[in-house]
Amino acid sequence: MNSRRDKERLADIVDAIAAIKSHLARGELSDGLIFDAVRLRLIEIGEAVKLLDPKLVASEPDVQWSDASGMRDWLAHHYFDTSRAVVDATITEDLPPLEEAVLRLLARLELSKQRARNVQSRDRNDDRGLGR
Repeated sequence: MNSRRDKERLADIVDAIAAIKSHLARGELSDGLIFDAVRLRLIEIGEAVKLLDPKLVASEPDVQWSDASGMRDWLAHHYFDTSRAVVDATITEDLPPLEEAVLRLLARLELSKQRARNVQSRDRNDDRGLGR
């Protein structure tokens, strides 16, 4: 698992969700500019999901990760056939659990990184005779 890249991709997802919320605070999906901005961020989310380690996302089985990447493909290739209702349902039904899962994964990666630093520090101290 490339946790550095995974951490960056998870942060990209969090940022894209925050941007979607910001866009929607400015207007509704009926506004073409808002709709296009939200679609672009959904594409970013799907692309980031595609690049995540499958083992990492498997640790959050309640999230439909493949739906996020599938939405990315649909939005990127069928932009004239995308209904506002589908985008709205994605935002209201799919983004909240995705965001929660991503935040949990980020917390787990950070905890794992912290544990690794603690082990390395302890090992360095042991090598210097300080751990005795």
